[in-house]
Amino acid sequence: MSLQLRIVHTTGFEYDGKAVASYNQARLTPLTTPEQIVVYSRLEVAPKPWTYEYRDYFGTLVTSFEVVDPHESMRVIATSTVHTTRPRTPAPVLTWTDLTKHGVADRWTEYLVLPETVEPPADFAQRVKQIAADSPLPGQAARLVCALVNDEVEYLPGSTDVQSHAAVAWQQRAGVCQDMVHLVIGGLRSVGIPARYVSGYFHPRTEPVVGESVRGDSHAWVEWWDEGWHPFDPTNDEEPGDRYVVVATGRDYRDVKPLSGIYSGAATSSMFVEVEITRLA
Repeated sequence: MSLQLRIVHTTGFEYDGKAVASYNQARLTPLTTPEQIVVYSRLEVAPKPWTYEYRDYFGTLVTSFEVVDPHESMRVIATSTVHTTRPRTPAPVLTWTDLTKHGVADRWTEYLVLPETVEPPADFAQRVKQIAADSPLPGQAARLVCALVNDEVEYLPGSTDVQSHAAVAWQQRAGVCQDMVHLVIGGLRSVGIPARYVSGYFHPRTEPVVGESVRGDSHAWVEWWDEGWHPFDPTNDEEPGDRYVVVATGRDYRDVKPLSGIYSGAATSSMFVEVEITRLA
């Protein structure tokens, strides 16, 4: 089924004293793609900032903004309405030999590197290597790697933070969606499968009720290349459907941070994030 979803993502900052200036980048506007159409989007910041919009290297819409008046708090509210219609992902077609050819290995080289953020620990990498050896096609191996992570890593909020590496989540067998995606990405890249990080939202109800607003969260899943990007959510062990909304893609979390920046003046700050999702149709 197709869905129309309204997403309200609110981020608030409270400063210990006055912040003299704040400079930020927001990746909070969903993408328009063949699978989803953004019919409305608005980004509101208080105090009122100077803003500038651009597309980054990966195609994500970025809003840069700066607040240069002294302020004790800041609110960033991103409101979007998105119509989603996601077809089933096609069956895998690329072979292991295809992955080594110019059209894949060179074209998607940035999705094959292994920085420390996603680098798989040795025992995990060995298990992925065995999965690859036993799988006739890379696409089949990719699904099995997702299943491995879902089976062995417990979703446990607070067990890691945004700076944690994939290896930490594997060693403690606990993490959040970001960690699970980083693990899958590192595993797939280690056997030559281009893989990228996807950030966005998903409606937590299996059958969303029209007009009902529910609490949501920023979410993450993975895509691998197989004559097109094939999505899968290792946290929920499912293929993303119409309940999912894509905001940004990149090599790992560092490329898709919803909000990042610096401020001066105050010594410390606290932050809260709230996401509300409503099915409109």
